[in-house]
Amino acid sequence: MAASTATATLMPVEQFTGRQKAAILCLALGAENAAQITQKLSNDEAEIISYEIARLERLDPATAELVLVEWVESILASTALSSGGVDYAREILEKAFAPQKASSILKRVIGQLADTEGLQRLRNVDGQQLATMFRNEYPQTTALVLAHLAAPQAAAVLKAFDPPVAADLIVRIARMEKVSPDMLLLIDKSIGTDSALEFQRGMATAGGPASVAAMLNLMQASAERQILDIVSQADGTLAEQIKNLMFTFEDMRGLDDRSLQRVLRDVETKSLALALKGASAELRNRVLSQMSQRASRALNEEMEMLGPTRVRDVEAAQANIIAAIRALEESGEVVLGGGGDDALMV
Repeated sequence: MAASTATATLMPVEQFTGRQKAAILCLALGAENAAQITQKLSNDEAEIISYEIARLERLDPATAELVLVEWVESILASTALSSGGVDYAREILEKAFAPQKASSILKRVIGQLADTEGLQRLRNVDGQQLATMFRNEYPQTTALVLAHLAAPQAAAVLKAFDPPVAADLIVRIARMEKVSPDMLLLIDKSIGTDSALEFQRGMATAGGPASVAAMLNLMQASAERQILDIVSQADGTLAEQIKNLMFTFEDMRGLDDRSLQRVLRDVETKSLALALKGASAELRNRVLSQMSQRASRALNEEMEMLGPTRVRDVEAAQANIIAAIRALEESGEVVLGGGGDDALMV
């Protein structure tokens, strides 16, 4: 029986596995504190740690101290990294330790975080739930995560925020350029997700005006205008750049005949009628010109039957059609010429 157990004798901390260090840490902290830690673990993780604790026959005090010191160093480095990046973390660590020691700690912690998993689980979370999760996060953290989610999901999160908050996030995402994968893993660790994005090594491109335009295209026109108005006050040039990259419902006027016909094949008559209730006469005529007499007659009858319609319902129908157009563009079935400036605020 004794042969199946292990003794945590004094040896380099690096020779212990992560699960062994966790078990030693729990023993060193005592039963009450260890219980608070294991409560935050999954059932599988708690079982693994319990198994490692059971395998420890006795705990050498010097070994426990080494593990505790490494744990404190890791917490200090992780907090500094998530607060101000690598340079800031190095500065903090060098104030606490010698430069060589600080560099060693930083390298170890970044390596540990790079082995953890990323933001994929967030992709399965409802936009409203994500907004609730991010409500107390730093804006730069929220912006960084949104920049790495699909446009529909990011748009759903933005919709849940008040326009000034959404506009601030939009500006941060639009100005974002290169992001270190290590920083993404740090953000992921701080918000408690645990499933991987396929991060590339080196600096990854994220955000930018085009990314923001894709998100705003999926929002209702009134919310989109509110956000862009606020962005314009902060940075008029950036707002104009975003507008020029957007495709609005009115921009359907600029589609060539073949592309417009392809779009109309995928849109139900009722949805199209609802969307056109808020469109210009020019766009209505353009759409009707690409339909058969029978189809155009059915569309006109559907619009007449709708009667008074709520603006938000019209905008939702328009947003759905824009999403369908974007999907067709991505598959190469339609070609977008880009929205004209005069069509953006109709």
